[in-house]
Amino acid sequence: MAQNNYTGALQKPIGSGFNATSTTNDVIKGIDLKGKIAIVTGGGAGIGVETVKTLSKAGATVIVPARDVKKAKENLKGITNVEVEELDLINPDSIDAFADKFLASGRPLHLLINNAGIMFVPLRRDVKGNESQLATNYLSVFQLTARLWEALKKADGARVINVSSLGHHFAPFNFEDPNFENHEYQTLQAYGQSKTAVNLFSLELDNRAKSFGVRVYSVHPGNIWGTELAREAPVEILQQFGFLDDKGNPVQEVIDSLKTIPQGAATTVWAATSPLLNKIGGVYLEDGDIAELAIDSSIPNGVKPYSLDETSAKQLWKLTEELTGVTFNVA
Repeated sequence: MAQNNYTGALQKPIGSGFNATSTTNDVIKGIDLKGKIAIVTGGGAGIGVETVKTLSKAGATVIVPARDVKKAKENLKGITNVEVEELDLINPDSIDAFADKFLASGRPLHLLINNAGIMFVPLRRDVKGNESQLATNYLSVFQLTARLWEALKKADGARVINVSSLGHHFAPFNFEDPNFENHEYQTLQAYGQSKTAVNLFSLELDNRAKSFGVRVYSVHPGNIWGTELAREAPVEILQQFGFLDDKGNPVQEVIDSLKTIPQGAATTVWAATSPLLNKIGGVYLEDGDIAELAIDSSIPNGVKPYSLDETSAKQLWKLTEELTGVTFNVA
């Protein structure tokens, strides 16, 4: 078997037994997480809540960093073994403060689930001038993972799960102008390149981290109705996707074809816990298995080869260190 997933060398389904209809309850059966520590960003809403609930039920202690601590606590009420902490992912100082507090606890980190993300937003920038979808969906993931690296190593067997999206099909990474300084901003293009970046980072980090017992995965949860991801979406875009009719009302047959939240969180939980992945990493997952390589239009889902390219992955790592000011030495 190939040693890494550059060019999609490992990008083949492994017959997990799960599929698009599998739920978190299905994939967690028989898994014991007692004594394990997990961090789930965005764990206070949407599929994040379902992820937290499932890991907690299996015995893990789950830390949920949230921008709105009060709202997260309300949404997580009744779930045991949960700690809610403050974190604003678009603010680099907030990421550092959260990481410092966790590291000061001296605990190992067995599961880092970078689940939080934004979509459909107008052009905004962080304090360093980075476009907000790139900053929130990817640059924050790089910085948080880098800052928590020592705790991941301490776990003596950790996994990093980066929630990506089929939306990476919208765009490769634009190395010439990633922050839309010299070309017109398009919200779906910005989202697409942020998720392509997540895939490239997962690929490269796994190759660098596996000798330290840390494996890394990118995950497409599926198309889901009922999360907050579309809260800023223009009506025209939701109509373009077929979610709304020409009067702005939900198209029920389309809504019914989408995943439920327990189905949407299932692949993340599978990536975090499945023994089938003990000796494989750097792969893109969907529907509770390793996805196919989307080499042409006959494969509507799967992962695009441009987001598993070795040269691009290494180039992105270097650029990310420049954009964030964070040096991530995997050692």
